[in-house]
Amino acid sequence: MIRKVLTLALFFVIFSFNHQIKAEDKIGFIDLTYLFNNSNVGKSINKEIKSRNDKINSEFNDYKKKIEKEKKTLLAQKNVIADDEYRKQLIQLEKNIKEYNSIILKKRNELSKLNNKVRTDFSNKLRPVLEEYSKENSIGMIIRKENLLIGKNTLDLTKGILEIFNKKVKKISIQ
Repeated sequence: MIRKVLTLALFFVIFSFNHQIKAEDKIGFIDLTYLFNNSNVGKSINKEIKSRNDKINSEFNDYKKKIEKEKKTLLAQKNVIADDEYRKQLIQLEKNIKEYNSIILKKRNELSKLNNKVRTDFSNKLRPVLEEYSKENSIGMIIRKENLLIGKNTLDLTKGILEIFNKKVKKISIQ
């Protein structure tokens, strides 16, 4: 009976010692936002998306000015033209506004989808770099900084991974 108890105790000691060894795996974290905004590829993507967004905003402002001008013209003609003609022009103006609003909304949705797709492509290109980095540096786990409450600065792997990522990934296509 004592032999069984000692064997069982020895088993528990060995089993708990084994968990302590595994708990010593290295852990690090990365700031994905920093990587995206400061990598060569990320800067290029951000520049292109900003350019497309500025173009949409410019089109919107031009159309807004055009609509304002048409409204003023229509209001100036209100007392000169017949009521039926005024209503027809007003209905056409409202129809044009709705139509253009839907076009702008569609363009913004397409830009948002493009942004999401490019970020997914960026993550897919980053994954092999992270895997290679973790193997070379014997890191058991890499966590997103956004999901981390607190951590030592020595565990931040962002800058090292940024250098490797810039060397390995030269372009991500934007369509």
